[in-house]
Amino acid sequence: MFYPPIRSLLFVWLFVPSCGTEKAKQKRDVEFVEKCTGGGDGGPQNCTRHPTDASVYSSCLQGPPGTPGRDGNPGVNGIPGTPGIPGRDGLKGEKGECATENVQEHWKPNFKQCAWNSLNYGIDMGKIADCTFTKLRSDSALRVLFSGSLRLKCRTACCQRWYFTFNGAECTGPLPIESIIYLDHGSPGFNSTINIHRTSAVEGLCEGIPAGLVDVGIWVGTCADYPRGDASTGWNSVSRVIIEELVK
Repeated sequence: MFYPPIRSLLFVWLFVPSCGTEKAKQKRDVEFVEKCTGGGDGGPQNCTRHPTDASVYSSCLQGPPGTPGRDGNPGVNGIPGTPGIPGRDGLKGEKGECATENVQEHWKPNFKQCAWNSLNYGIDMGKIADCTFTKLRSDSALRVLFSGSLRLKCRTACCQRWYFTFNGAECTGPLPIESIIYLDHGSPGFNSTINIHRTSAVEGLCEGIPAGLVDVGIWVGTCADYPRGDASTGWNSVSRVIIEELVK
């Protein structure tokens, strides 16, 4: 049988928590200890229960906070998320205002053709034919074309030149529009009666001609430093002059 003091200590040891094995608590449930008096010479004991100080407040004191730890290493990228739900269409915008554009009037083709049937013009120097044209703009160019039969013959070497004029002057923008035929028998013994007519063309562009009426002429003349031969234009066939205004 335990003596009353030893029994009291055993009670406290069993029911009071240790600071080293349990977290300190600010407040605990009230616990009691039994205290007994008397009992000498075999007399009765008088035992009463009293609350212990450790049952009200913990005897464990909180220490100072420790040194903060270092930041950990960055984590790896997570798994990509799934695509989100498509957004809804926005509200319809207000109707815009109509803007009036200054559209330049489309250019209408401006051309003319003059044609002759069996012109048969046998001059060696001078104007063969002309065609009057109305030029609408000063910054445009004129494209001209003569198509017809040309011939040249002579006993010795000779050269003839067919060319265009504009209001009596050859083109200077940039250069004259011309075509030549050169004939060289090479020997006086050749037959001087060779007479070949071939359809040929004289064609080109001329710039720098003012707007208005333009007299376009086709002429024949000599080549520089060469004798004149026997020329023929438009024999037994259709000859034509085509004039076209080209806008840049």
